[in-house]
Amino acid sequence: MVKICSLGAASQDVFIAGKGIRAQLDPVSNEYVEEFKLGAKLNVEHITFATGGGATNAAVTFARQGLESSFIGRIGHDNPGASVIAELDREHVGSDNVIYDESLGTQYSTILLADTGERTILIYRGAAQGHRPQDYEEIDFSVYDWLYISSFAGAMDALEVIITKAKQAGVKIAINPGEAELAEADRLRPLLEDVDVLSINKEEAQKIVEGQTTEELARHGTHYCPVVIVSDGPNGAVATDGKTVVTAGMYEDIPVVDRTGGGDAFGSGFLSQWAQGRSLKESMVFASANSTSVVAAVGAKSGILHSGVQLHDMPIEEEDF
Repeated sequence: MVKICSLGAASQDVFIAGKGIRAQLDPVSNEYVEEFKLGAKLNVEHITFATGGGATNAAVTFARQGLESSFIGRIGHDNPGASVIAELDREHVGSDNVIYDESLGTQYSTILLADTGERTILIYRGAAQGHRPQDYEEIDFSVYDWLYISSFAGAMDALEVIITKAKQAGVKIAINPGEAELAEADRLRPLLEDVDVLSINKEEAQKIVEGQTTEELARHGTHYCPVVIVSDGPNGAVATDGKTVVTAGMYEDIPVVDRTGGGDAFGSGFLSQWAQGRSLKESMVFASANSTSVVAAVGAKSGILHSGVQLHDMPIEEEDF
């Protein structure tokens, strides 16, 4: 059984939806916004409690696909932290190396869901932004076959320790960097040279390499990593291992209920198959299916696919690099 550990954020999420929360087109920015009159009371019809955070979302994908899955991240000694651990236990995700912060609380997000599936997130990062190099210096990464690193709150010193130790131990590494890491692109690029799989969206890729199309960006990304996946929302995604290029369209055109966790489901969905020896094309089909299933439900974990699910055909092409 492949052993994989997800590192990054864990969160307690509260989803709020109702007629009072709706998207409106801003004529100035030409973007959809959620507007609320100060002092008003907005009635809501639906409240959903769930756990999230990129690393725990990924860990659940790996566990449901039959991998031996673990999570390492920072949480607080509080009820949200207990909720995170309880859900990981139910999903058979190991949490023995979780780091408890003695002063900060567990990351907590209040998510205002519009009827379009778009959302505004009010986030308290708390313990999730306190990664320190010393937290990871004594962890034995050699017990894992793969590490999956998601958003790390810009803790580049800690990331350097993790990637260096894992590489020295012969552990393979996949990374889905967050905004804070991408803001430090000059420090991120050298670290990517020790990474085996890079998963990012189009806008994120343009912060690392030059290129206008997803294929250009994926190809240029192989200067740093042997396997690169660049996604572009409903426009599909491109993946390459330097030998072939796979271009995938939309797995299924379904109404989007909540986009939270869609990117996590895609990146971890890909790795859950790739780590087990599936082809680039097979891994992309599952990644697309997993992401589609997640955005069709409220919360980042409820739609994650289980092992043995039957997948249907989708628009996908493969060509030589």
